[in-house]
Amino acid sequence: MNIVKIKGIELGKGSPKICVPVTGRTKEEIRLRLEELQKAEPDLAEWRADWYEGVFDREKLEDELAFLRRELGNMPLLVTFRTKEEGGEQEISREAYEKFLRQVISSGHADLIDVELFRGEEILAEICREAHQAGVKAVASSHDFNGTPEKEEMIRRLCRMQECGADLLKLAVMPQNPGDVLELLSATWEMKERYAEQPLITMSMGGTGLVSRLAGEIFGSALTFGSAGAASAPGQIGVGELKAALALFHENRVSA
Repeated sequence: MNIVKIKGIELGKGSPKICVPVTGRTKEEIRLRLEELQKAEPDLAEWRADWYEGVFDREKLEDELAFLRRELGNMPLLVTFRTKEEGGEQEISREAYEKFLRQVISSGHADLIDVELFRGEEILAEICREAHQAGVKAVASSHDFNGTPEKEEMIRRLCRMQECGADLLKLAVMPQNPGDVLELLSATWEMKERYAEQPLITMSMGGTGLVSRLAGEIFGSALTFGSAGAASAPGQIGVGELKAALALFHENRVSA
């Protein structure tokens, strides 16, 4: 499997790396969330631009991207507009979504860009190519807040992301019972062992799925999301607790 390297961070090697989302509807809220993130010291930051009230104003978007890049220094920045259909905060048209992605890529401020699989595989492949030309890594993603698909479907989605040229393959699902969590973990392991050329990012959301956020090194997930204040998705826990749990898994796996 390929290791994805970004500003000294290696995804797909060793313990899962920790990413903390930055949310906020206003500049002031974004700055508060950023201060909390910097105190927590994760490996990566994600800006959830769909929270920002000025996201559709080209100048305001550019200003926030530049601000985040400057304040984060050498910490890798993932930029995401999570659509309403996949759990995001705002509605967005197909045209506006593509425009947003291209502006972020061309800004020079993002290290990674999130692209949803179900916006269309043609769009995903195009954005992956454009991102690579600009030196930006592409995270293909799929989020299911209503349930957990069959294992074969989860693997199929991850394979489709890989075929479109994504650097990182992300799948988040909502369990209805502990058996759904096992399905997600089984899909992750099978994908890693049989098909994956790129690192995986998988999680079963909510409290029931918490183990999937912690055991990535065992089953094959390279990145996990934690909170430094308000969680942006069900089941996220604080960075301090996450670091301790990941270290526990790593130490015992190494010594086994």
